[in-house]
Amino acid sequence: MSKFRAVSLFSNCGAGDIGYRNAGFRFDVMAELDQRRLDVSLLNHPGAEGVPGDLRQTWEIVIKKYRAKAGKVRPALLCACPPCQGMSSARSGKGSHDDPDAGSKDERNLLVTVVANVALELMPSLVVVENVPAFFTRKVHHPQDKKPVSAANYLITSLANGYVAFPLLTNLCDFGVPQSRNRAFLTFVRKDLSGLKELLRLGRTPFPRATHAPDVGSAQPVSLAEALASFNLPALDAATPEAACDKQYAGFHSVPVWDERTYAMVSAIPSGSGRSAWDNDTCHLCGPVKALPETVTCPHCSAPLLRPVVKKDDGSYRLVRGFKSSYRRMYSDRPAATITTASGHIGSDYTIHPTQNRVLSPLECMLLQTFPEDFKWGDALKKLGHTNVREMIGEAVPPAFTQLHGEVLQGILKREWARAPMSSSDERIIRAWAKLASAAKKDARSDPRYYFEYSTPVTHTPSPSKRTHHQDMGGMLV
Repeated sequence: MSKFRAVSLFSNCGAGDIGYRNAGFRFDVMAELDQRRLDVSLLNHPGAEGVPGDLRQTWEIVIKKYRAKAGKVRPALLCACPPCQGMSSARSGKGSHDDPDAGSKDERNLLVTVVANVALELMPSLVVVENVPAFFTRKVHHPQDKKPVSAANYLITSLANGYVAFPLLTNLCDFGVPQSRNRAFLTFVRKDLSGLKELLRLGRTPFPRATHAPDVGSAQPVSLAEALASFNLPALDAATPEAACDKQYAGFHSVPVWDERTYAMVSAIPSGSGRSAWDNDTCHLCGPVKALPETVTCPHCSAPLLRPVVKKDDGSYRLVRGFKSSYRRMYSDRPAATITTASGHIGSDYTIHPTQNRVLSPLECMLLQTFPEDFKWGDALKKLGHTNVREMIGEAVPPAFTQLHGEVLQGILKREWARAPMSSSDERIIRAWAKLASAAKKDARSDPRYYFEYSTPVTHTPSPSKRTHHQDMGGMLV
């Protein structure tokens, strides 16, 4: 099968790109800040050229490497997954989403300018950008007029001369991913593609229809219990080093060993309940007791309850300062909680196995992220350790979704719809446009829902020699 050319920015370990590859795209160039992550990505995409380093300094190298391989042929697809940490609601303590000063202080939020730079130079048929939902609302200072603009609206308006934008806000469990993973996508379709006219005529978008959602034939998401049963992996236990690792999986099916108190605290959480150690009414010495939610010590023996507590300098105890979603088991009968970069930490959100006394192993996290079983890590685990591998897994885009998405994108390019595209009236599309419109209104900018005139030809674009990075991008909202 003939493959369409593609370029990947912020490639991470290349897992998300595998879905697009399986749908018929071939990656010629992959760019990633961390050489170690790039090495893993290239293992899984043989034939691709790698560009390591900060894309703010290397984006022109990406273009040169692509043109060296493809000549004047434009890529069919540009994929970009800028770092989400600066966008995330988890960083709300560093400033409101409506505060451009806060958003601009984290330079990762300005990396969308790189996406625009590369897209405007290479003019691919399709551009796909993935991030957390806050991508649609996190404000930064516009690089040109210095006024507030959401990161997503900046990108939409920067590409508006040549592309039609389509946004999506969705939980990926609606597409067969066995975890609750809320994400934002922007897909840009170049205006001269005949497949775009067909898409608009049908009232569709360049996204796949949901496959596991109640609004599609009363389908249901895949539960964590179903997913774990399908993996059929040996049980683990955090009590001892021997029980915490199964050697047949080269270290990937292993978990941290806990101290006696931590183990006892987790053991007290009912199996499959979704409850946390914050709810434990148990004393390690006295057993079950009656205690108020804010109680720290046992009313009988004054020992610390099996709750997340720390000992103060004066010998007394206090509750750990943290989210109530920490120290918590996952629900068995629901999709897994979001697999994050901190999947190995008991004090992070919903990281404890639903029935066993441990966190999920890296292998389980991979499979819940829908990595293929033959994904290649090389010696990454040995060289980088569990923490770095878990970070790569947590930051990946699930390939189960990207393959579905890629099949729809193929339909646009070929005008052969092997997979039905999502309706423009789908609530996931409507919700996305509403978020973008609300963000634009707060910034006194035009409503992006009414920005595109689909029949308008592409206006004159300055030659690359006269363009200065993102500073002269057309289509800025005023």
